[in-house]
Amino acid sequence: MSVSEMAPEVSEVADIMHGTPSAELTSTPGAGGVNTDVRRVLLVWDAPNLDMGLGAILGGRPTAAYRPRFDALGRWLLARTAELSVGSRTRVEPEATVFTNIAPGTADVVRPWVEALRNVGYAVFAKPKIDEDSDVDSDMLGHIELRRRGAGLAGIMVASADGQAFRAPLEEIAATGVPVQVLGFREHASWAVTSDILEFIDLEDIPGVFREPLPRVSLDSLPDEGAWLQPFRPLSALLTSRPAQGVA
Repeated sequence: MSVSEMAPEVSEVADIMHGTPSAELTSTPGAGGVNTDVRRVLLVWDAPNLDMGLGAILGGRPTAAYRPRFDALGRWLLARTAELSVGSRTRVEPEATVFTNIAPGTADVVRPWVEALRNVGYAVFAKPKIDEDSDVDSDMLGHIELRRRGAGLAGIMVASADGQAFRAPLEEIAATGVPVQVLGFREHASWAVTSDILEFIDLEDIPGVFREPLPRVSLDSLPDEGAWLQPFRPLSALLTSRPAQGVA
């Protein structure tokens, strides 16, 4: 499921906002300079990856009740920042960035969602989706590395299930003593759930992020009558996927 499919329609943007901007979040673009006097509590949101995971749980495009509430997530980040700033000798600020791809022809659909995020206090890194190699993994990792410089990180949260991209870098950061949390859906992030060094937080456990409980089914909690598990993507994707992506 593409980001453009997951983005709300224009009429639903106000629903994301609740009509009121969230408390202030620092949202300095990743390409900007590094303030050596400020330690960051960094939130990085992998929109393509999480949209795929949410679509798999729901079996299709979510309604407003099942879209993440970024204002609630922002309030949680602010509370976490206050917690991590206790006893710090340097100033500690939160910074939240959503990384996303924009498929050709979808800019008008995605624009209200992007503007709503920015109005709440999130920075947005948007990259054209030209081909399968146009993902934003390297951009997220570059942003994290940039924020490690100077005064460094007071804490980091990465919202993604992409263990291939994030596991090693996050474990390296955690080994230096920086609190590291992985946010996502437990069904799709076993590498973080079972980690001895990373803390995993299910997005549904953060107050207010979802209005309604997600209709979740996992292999270790199947109902007696069985359950349908929807595909992550259509079979037609095999026509453009790399041979190495086949199932043994």
